Amino acid sequence: MHPRLDELERGLGEAWDDGNPVGFPAVLRADERAEVLTAGEDVLDAFGLNEEFVPPEFGGHLIRTDHLIQLMRAVCRRDPSLIFGYGMPSLMAAVNVWAAGSPSQCRDMAGRLLANQKFACAYHELAHGGDVGQVDLDATDYGHGRLFNGGKQVIANVERADGLVLLARTDHQSGSRSHSQFLLDKAALPSDRFRYLPRYHTGGLRGVQLGGMEFVNCPVPSEAIVGPAGHGMETALRSFQLTRVVLPGVTVGILDTALRAAVRYALGRKLYGRTVTDLPHPRAVLVDTFADLLLSDCVSTVAARALHTLPREAGVTAAAAKYLVPTVLVDAVTCLSTLLGAQFYLRGGDHMIMQKLVRDITPTSVIHASRTTCQLTMLPQLPLLARRSWPAGEPAPEQTFQLSAGLPDLRFAQLSLSSGGNDHLCASLRNALELTPVDGEHREIRSLLELFVAELDDLTGECAPLRPAELTVTASRNLHRLTARYAVILAAGCCVNIWRHASPDQPFLRHPGWVSAALIRLAARLGRRPEGLPDHIRTHLFDELLHRYHDSRTFDLAGSHLGGERHDDGALSWGSR
Repeated sequence: MHPRLDELERGLGEAWDDGNPVGFPAVLRADERAEVLTAGEDVLDAFGLNEEFVPPEFGGHLIRTDHLIQLMRAVCRRDPSLIFGYGMPSLMAAVNVWAAGSPSQCRDMAGRLLANQKFACAYHELAHGGDVGQVDLDATDYGHGRLFNGGKQVIANVERADGLVLLARTDHQSGSRSHSQFLLDKAALPSDRFRYLPRYHTGGLRGVQLGGMEFVNCPVPSEAIVGPAGHGMETALRSFQLTRVVLPGVTVGILDTALRAAVRYALGRKLYGRTVTDLPHPRAVLVDTFADLLLSDCVSTVAARALHTLPREAGVTAAAAKYLVPTVLVDAVTCLSTLLGAQFYLRGGDHMIMQKLVRDITPTSVIHASRTTCQLTMLPQLPLLARRSWPAGEPAPEQTFQLSAGLPDLRFAQLSLSSGGNDHLCASLRNALELTPVDGEHREIRSLLELFVAELDDLTGECAPLRPAELTVTASRNLHRLTARYAVILAAGCCVNIWRHASPDQPFLRHPGWVSAALIRLAARLGRRPEGLPDHIRTHLFDELLHRYHDSRTFDLAGSHLGGERHDDGALSWGSR
């Protein structure tokens, strides 16, 4: 667990306290005004969240990606708009500089982040959707630097940011060397050479300030280019490997809050002389979403740790995580909202946070990279994976799954655009099957692992003969389905190996119940098994769910304390004492 997590929880305070300037009531008031929660930004500034975006060699604490996710998830549990408006834009901008920037650029970025300055990151243009390789913002060489002409749209924090990292065209020839990234100090730009575009208003994440910039003959110094000229796409694709892992991992916090709100409602609502939690269907919904949260955290956590242990394979792993996890989370939050009935629609009252969570989680599946973009990242790599690794590869290093184990340093230079046909995580799925006993309490897990390995074998047969010409943006829908199956199989390997490598001081993670539930939920996504959980597994997970709720602990793998206080009515306020 991140050593500063408790400190951050204390700064956020009690979530349901109307007097807390960063409690849910204040969060919702800011959301109604479509404004950023300024008191929340003050808390994060005082805490020094930006320090977590800076590598230690430049004075920060960006050491472990899984720890970074834990901190950012705590903020997301409180207000998704706060983390997607305050944290993610600066992180997305910074990682490009750490990946390819000069020493002076790295020092400049670090110094400004440590001084609580904000950055924005601009890749996309509306005319080209998610295809960042087709951007038109022009950066023409004029002898003393570059002249910017054109615009960028839908940029988070563009007006509020002190600096920008953006992708621009530096060569009008087609090919992978036609774009470069630039690190811009907005204060150094001549004010008459650019203008801000009107803000875009959104249904979800309403506090995130989305806007754009338009440049007309705006001079930018040559030293603003990040990395060699023409390498902007390569830098972006390597940086995406971290941010595509962090984003879904952080978003798990939305489901955590939604599940807590649903449990709070279900315990306090009586029907037919019983609480809602006593009724079979609501109880099943709560347990199913708990299992979905755990499997989502398994994928995000393993992908984050694999950035350290298997950096050359991170591209395909990150794309799989970004493809699958937001979909699972959106489905789960939507399902939870149905338990509240008409209460779900209310924008006030004790359960008011749920309607915001449903709105906020919906765009997370397309923020930064859409499902299709992630599929197009995975698809070209599947044939080589099928031929080289899936039949008989080496399993991943054990520390990839051991949550309390240390990790190698994060080295951006080791991140690769292609895995080279290596897939140690899927090899770990086969290894888990070989090491799981046939009899006893593990029989259910063994049966499920046999199902997933058979699915991997079938996928291998389909992917191995595919030709590169079939795997472009014109690929058929059936080929896209191959990536969906791969992401689910990869997720199964993450879940079972988190279970296998749980330490003795993690009794819940060592129990076969939760991993059986996670594998059953994943098998249902493949259409290979009904979604319903056996009664003994459902009972085990429900007991754990209530225990964590009453003990004021998170529902993710860490199960960390939120420091809630019990009130006279038995309800819990969560945050920090």
